[in-house]
Amino acid sequence: MSRRGWMRWCGSSWGGSMVEWPVRELGDLCTRVTVGHVGSMASRYVSEGIPFLRSQNVKRGRLDLASLKYIDENFHNELTKSQLHAGDLVIVRTGEPGVAAVVPDGLGPVNCSDLVIARPAPGVDVRFLCYAINETANAFIRAHTVGAVQQHFNVASAKKLTLKVPSWSEQQAIVGLLGALDDKIAVNERIAAAADSLRSAYYMGAHMDSPDEFREAPLSGAAEFVNGRPFTKGATGTGRMVVRIAELNSGPGGSTVYNDIQVPDKHLARPGDVLFAWSGSLTVARWFRPEAIVNQHIFKVVPKDHHPMWLVAELLGLKLDEFRAIAADKATTMGHIQRRHLDEPVLTPNVAMTQKLDAQIGPLWERALAAEQESLKLTELRDTLLPQLMSGKLRVREAEKIVEDAV
Repeated sequence: MSRRGWMRWCGSSWGGSMVEWPVRELGDLCTRVTVGHVGSMASRYVSEGIPFLRSQNVKRGRLDLASLKYIDENFHNELTKSQLHAGDLVIVRTGEPGVAAVVPDGLGPVNCSDLVIARPAPGVDVRFLCYAINETANAFIRAHTVGAVQQHFNVASAKKLTLKVPSWSEQQAIVGLLGALDDKIAVNERIAAAADSLRSAYYMGAHMDSPDEFREAPLSGAAEFVNGRPFTKGATGTGRMVVRIAELNSGPGGSTVYNDIQVPDKHLARPGDVLFAWSGSLTVARWFRPEAIVNQHIFKVVPKDHHPMWLVAELLGLKLDEFRAIAADKATTMGHIQRRHLDEPVLTPNVAMTQKLDAQIGPLWERALAAEQESLKLTELRDTLLPQLMSGKLRVREAEKIVEDAV
């Protein structure tokens, strides 16, 4: 169900009166509001050491450590103002200002670049603060960005950010409900990742155990690669999502294009389809969102003959590093591969081995897809409940009933 559908359904499910909570400024809710290190860092990074967070590591409500940088301990000790503790809140100042996440336990000593750092005072739950900022701060921050070269908001403005803050018990009740949804989403992410790792392990293990059952065969023999089209042109703004490389990597965002144009079935992505961005990031992804339109620079990968969907994804994964190396050598603004590269050989099982592996690996593929789809549903539910809870229009007890009925 779409978020709009959730809104309609939820709107008919609650009827409590709105509660007016006190409005307070972030500066009064925290014992410390400051900014991380501002300055050139290229020469200070090391291969391992103290984690150093940057804007790209801060996502809505979580930290993405995939592109984490490190600094040495001596430099960390010099940057006392930007040192982070577990339970601190970090807020992006540039690029996508206002996105906030909590520094979790277990990272150890941490430092950061040009981020707002907020340390909540007693009686303020940092997780509630994070939800509140991610939900309500965008308009305020857009109105208080400064800078001619790179727009950002400063610490003085951050301290003036106003938020509705209920009692400690109400904060914890809200966090408990939203956190339970986020925890389930995180569990599903781990399930999907584990299932995909097992898939690859089973595949390579089978080759080691039965090498005679595998041969080198052209990748193009396993699937048809249907190139997308420039469907963003003349988009109506309604209808199905147009999947570009950005949506393939990160999901829909503020710049996502929607179009209600009619397109051939070969250019539609449905849950369980494999999509391959052949330029830019060179990403292979299992599509788990609602039916969407495949834009240019992305192949819809359609299995041929006896090849199951998981197998074409696995074969693409085996070639991905090679394809990325080819793209990196291109003297263009956006590296890419060419059609002829799809004809290169890849380690492929014969029909009998494919059928044998499908009994083991097929369920792993389906389990990962189910976990991703459930997370999508939970995310839509959470994002629908969040503004209602943050505004006091919906009480936790009512929201719990909605979650119970929906999950």
